[in-house]
Amino acid sequence: MTTRPWIVDDDLWARIEPLLPPWPERSPGPKPVSDRLCLQGILYVLCQDTARQLLPLELGFGSGQTCWRRLDRW
Repeated sequence: MTTRPWIVDDDLWARIEPLLPPWPERSPGPKPVSDRLCLQGILYVLCQDTARQLLPLELGFGSGQTCWRRLDRW
């Protein structure tokens, strides 16, 4: 099991989560990566000053493209 570096702690996530739009119930396709993991991936890319395409899948945040699309959706 891979240990994820938690950039967003539980207290901060409790404040952010209510501000995000809910995922559509009848959304086609596989179950999406959680909003918290996508936010972690977005912040990881920003903090590491790297291209989103280089987000390591081993961290478990989803792909850089997934995180980018979620940010666009928000």
